[in-house]
Amino acid sequence: MNKAESQWIANYLELLGYQATPIFQNADLVVLNTCVVRKSAEDKVLGTIGYLKGIKNSNPSLSILVTGCFVDSQIEELQRLHPHVDLFFNPGDYLGLIDWLQKQSTVIPKIEGSLLHVNKHSTSTCFVPIIQGCNNFCSYCIVPYRRGREKSRPAEEIVHEVNELVKCGTKEVTLLGQNVNSYGHDLLVHSDLSDLLNDLNNIDGLARIRFLTNHPKDMSQKLISTIASLDKVCEHINLPFQAGDNDILKAMRRDYTIEQYRQLIDTIRNHVCEIALSTDVIVGFPGETEKGFNKTLDFIEEIRFDTVHIATYSPRPDTIASKYEDNVPPEIKKERLYKIEALQTKIADEINAQLRNKTLEVLVEGTKRGKWYGRTRNDKLAFFENDNDYSGQLVNVTINKTSPWALQGEIKI
Repeated sequence: MNKAESQWIANYLELLGYQATPIFQNADLVVLNTCVVRKSAEDKVLGTIGYLKGIKNSNPSLSILVTGCFVDSQIEELQRLHPHVDLFFNPGDYLGLIDWLQKQSTVIPKIEGSLLHVNKHSTSTCFVPIIQGCNNFCSYCIVPYRRGREKSRPAEEIVHEVNELVKCGTKEVTLLGQNVNSYGHDLLVHSDLSDLLNDLNNIDGLARIRFLTNHPKDMSQKLISTIASLDKVCEHINLPFQAGDNDILKAMRRDYTIEQYRQLIDTIRNHVCEIALSTDVIVGFPGETEKGFNKTLDFIEEIRFDTVHIATYSPRPDTIASKYEDNVPPEIKKERLYKIEALQTKIADEINAQLRNKTLEVLVEGTKRGKWYGRTRNDKLAFFENDNDYSGQLVNVTINKTSPWALQGEIKI
């Protein structure tokens, strides 16, 4: 989501005549887009804001703008604590940004809204936010407090945006939301994620559609059937389970049991051929015992996810869990994280090894260290060498080497 919002801001600033620079000291304007989903991320934000203060002392004309989840409803307090910041604006509050820019210059061109979605440096893959905020209030999560309740974009607006992106060369879109599969429930004209996927599947020139992140309680039979039936929707689902112990899931306010999650996985695998599954896990949540953690470990071994994103629990201000005793020592959290990493590395290595000698479709995104790279429909990172230019193209690659993290192969001419 932050990448998509940063791209929107960059596109708008470029339309106003700004040019990007990777060096803070060369900038007239710095826009810091922030994440505070974990304490380590918030510490990094505070460090960067402090660093920018030093630069502004040397260059008083520098404008500093801060957005993202660091910005809460207490903007006056943020301005008091960080007076060197010229503007704090809420995530996705582009009107606040535009209003500030207009006050800095009388020469702000009128720009059609649809143009703001067009990436001047169009890439083969693009992120498209379709719903902001979350209504779930999981006990550990700061998102509802910083991004508010769920608010869906109209389907016709999203379809128009994707059409414009495709005209500029985009072949794959990833639909984004903090809870993407609850899309549409708040719209006056009823539309859900399944309906939107059907609409996007009809766009000529669009090759692939992905979406994330999903909540297990909102993964409906209709959506599963839609994924199975549409040729452009990729065979990859991100479905966080967070913990393998029902007592912890209840304390997290996740609204499902591990048995219900297991049944959901069975349903998905029975309907969608060759589906790849990724998930999110939190270790060291308050009250997590060794026995409870081992249930999480056993569940990962049982389900055999393609990818597991692991985080150690850290209290976030204002959340329900911030009132719980953070009673799992840091060294135990780290030990549990390492155990899951080791197990998942083994599982991913075994899953990917089954792809040797198979030919897979890869959407080429660019080059790294002299090799072309891109992703398969199952979201596997793949590399191949060739002297021709394959930027943004769909190519068939025969896999001859695998690892837990990537595939290597040769392009099939």
